[in-house]
Amino acid sequence: MTIQASAIQAFIFDLDGVITDTAKYHYKAWKQLADELGLPFDHAFNEQLKGIDRMASLEKILSQMEDGGRSISIQQKEHWAAHKNSVYQQLIEAVDESEILPGIEALFHELKEAQLRIGLASASRNAETLLKQLKVEAYFDCIVDPASIANGKPAPDIFLAAARGLGVHPSSCIGVEDAEAGIQAIKGAGMYAVGVGDASILSKADMVVPDTSKLTLTSIKAHWSQVGEVKKSAVQGV
Repeated sequence: MTIQASAIQAFIFDLDGVITDTAKYHYKAWKQLADELGLPFDHAFNEQLKGIDRMASLEKILSQMEDGGRSISIQQKEHWAAHKNSVYQQLIEAVDESEILPGIEALFHELKEAQLRIGLASASRNAETLLKQLKVEAYFDCIVDPASIANGKPAPDIFLAAARGLGVHPSSCIGVEDAEAGIQAIKGAGMYAVGVGDASILSKADMVVPDTSKLTLTSIKAHWSQVGEVKKSAVQGV
């Protein structure tokens, strides 16, 4: 069993559902595409798309076709994905700093004052645009380009890339996510996972808070220390 590093050196955040909530815009864009294709799409189905990238989301929607979407060419899929993204980009033009989730900017301030590094590990290819619109891009020391990652969440690749970009060992990182796939990615990277949302869904996280307003450096450090002590005791056979 791996014992945690002695000190936290970095925080790596997801974007949607953690820093801001663009879920409503993704929903509208996917809903429009699904309607055009004559496929069912509602809020319950949309929950399945949380934490996964655009093409994987499209594949889930197309899986409702009679042949599971297997007859659709990759070129057609790329066209539909681009169409969805175009609609999404139009919708998010109105996003501004008022849409930062509660407690997040205060947490960023805490991390900077503590001289901790901050990274972004989002599957969104519009992440940098959104960070600029939210006026928080200056807080970030590393923003991973999801196009450079071989395997999307729940694979750990994007979190490992963020750790490399920050110049820290994964075991010294705190990953913050709101999706089950994201928590799996964080744990797969060997990091400490903080989940935001439903504890029953995010059960694999090391710590879960109901919403972002409960995210503080003090509470996370306290929980990190407790978990570290438990792991040390387990390894030592105490």
